[in-house]
Amino acid sequence: MATPKFDSVSTNGEDKRPDPVRVNGGDGNLSYNKNSCYQRLSLNVVREKMVDAITRELEVKKLSSTSNTIRLADMGCAVGPNTVITMQDIMQVIKNKYQSECPDSKTPEFQIFFNDKSSNDFNTLFSCIPEDRKYFAAAVPGSFHNRLFPEASLHFVHSAYALHWLSGMPEEMKDENSPAFNRGRVHYSSAPEEVENAYASQFDKDFDNFLNARAQEIVSGGMAVFIVPGIPDGMPCSHLTNSIMYELMGDIFMDLAKEGLIREAQVDSFNLPIYSPYPEQIGQLVETNGHFMLETIELTDPTSCYKGKIDIKMWTQHVRAAMDGMFLKYFEVGIVDEMFDRLVQRLFEVSELVNSTQKDKTLMLVVLMRK
Repeated sequence: MATPKFDSVSTNGEDKRPDPVRVNGGDGNLSYNKNSCYQRLSLNVVREKMVDAITRELEVKKLSSTSNTIRLADMGCAVGPNTVITMQDIMQVIKNKYQSECPDSKTPEFQIFFNDKSSNDFNTLFSCIPEDRKYFAAAVPGSFHNRLFPEASLHFVHSAYALHWLSGMPEEMKDENSPAFNRGRVHYSSAPEEVENAYASQFDKDFDNFLNARAQEIVSGGMAVFIVPGIPDGMPCSHLTNSIMYELMGDIFMDLAKEGLIREAQVDSFNLPIYSPYPEQIGQLVETNGHFMLETIELTDPTSCYKGKIDIKMWTQHVRAAMDGMFLKYFEVGIVDEMFDRLVQRLFEVSELVNSTQKDKTLMLVVLMRK
């Protein structure tokens, strides 16, 4: 293994480079384009419930009476076919409902916006969009925690596997003297209560900012559907399948520090900006925000559409495709390679525990209506 280089990371672990956190672009072996089928399978689990919510709650006839174009947006679209397939499915459901309710009227046109950070590989994304599409497509770069669209311009907003990403780590977690300083770990799983509270507080702020931005952009009567990794009320985060992986990541990085391959200060200052909310927490946040009516919130088993044990190598590769940029912000590529190599071995060692937790209901579907 190459000797790690630290000139791109300051001695106190604070990275001065622009934020590169995004899924892997392109079409290589570690690209998100080739490593996101698990997410697609999970989306299929909630597809029928999402279609039912649109069919029951979205007043398409009323929305189209004020606009000749129905506008949809996918927030945190990433790259690859998942976002394209999902948004085309949603568009077709809305179109079918309009044609059944208004058979003698002209079907409105559709426009689909694909949003993600400006560093997202939109070129690869748009290569997945069919040339004979029946809608207008556009990319909208920027953070979905801020305003992205004109006032009252959207009729439907979708977000899948995106809202659990925090906009940044809480300031108190950057202070070595703070009880929330997450020494020797990379996540809040099995961490002191102060660490989990800091994560939860940051998620609450982010989600409220997200709702406030969407409240200005979505028309009255419009719909927002979110699919996010969640956790049953009362369950400790450490019981989640993903948490097993996150804790092993922390252990491996600490082993690498003990071996002198990285500095322990790097591990202490690195935290995965990922938080799994509780249904009760989401409900309270929506109620406090006040701009939306909560129509649906439920947890389901994300693995219910496929059988058998977790393919640990494939799972790990999927995780790396989504998180590579985060790790490479703090660690040299050789260190990241070594961490993932060791991670696969460690996960095989605890495979019984991993497979015993995979059927938990940890995929949250949230349906909101704009007041």
